[in-house]
Amino acid sequence: MRADAQENYDRVLEVAARAFERDGTGASLKAIAREAGVGIGTVYRRFPTREALVEAVYRQEVDHLCATGADLARRSPGVPALRDWMESFVDFMATKRGLGDSLRAVLTSEDDRQETRDRLRDTIAALLKGPGISAGLEPNDLLMALGGITLIAAEERQRELASRLVELLIVGVRAR
Repeated sequence: MRADAQENYDRVLEVAARAFERDGTGASLKAIAREAGVGIGTVYRRFPTREALVEAVYRQEVDHLCATGADLARRSPGVPALRDWMESFVDFMATKRGLGDSLRAVLTSEDDRQETRDRLRDTIAALLKGPGISAGLEPNDLLMALGGITLIAAEERQRELASRLVELLIVGVRAR
């Protein structure tokens, strides 16, 4: 992809992510194009359907979440990295609530859903290797616990409770 085309693609995804978070997946594609500084034809050329745009936004944000985990593990390995990543995960999931039905339609195969779970589990596994964390923890167990916390965080005014629950998880993963 040419550099300018890549910039347009990235800008459309960035604007669409904000629009979907704010307005749900029914956000106006024309408004997304206008805010991104491209024509509606550019949006449809790259994303022939609304669902294709929803999927691209979701995949880019999963990429970002996984990259954040790797970056945190390098900068502040161990408990601080794990805590920061879990808080990022809770925020990520809370903002994706509006995409629920559309994502279920887009990620139609179990392989699609499994790929995302595998990537998140691999990120958690890498974070669990840091200093000060108990050995032998199962990344999937932590992913499932975080999933439950995200359901709480999605409720109005419950983000603070979600952070306290993340802190409980941190207590549980610390090496004795």
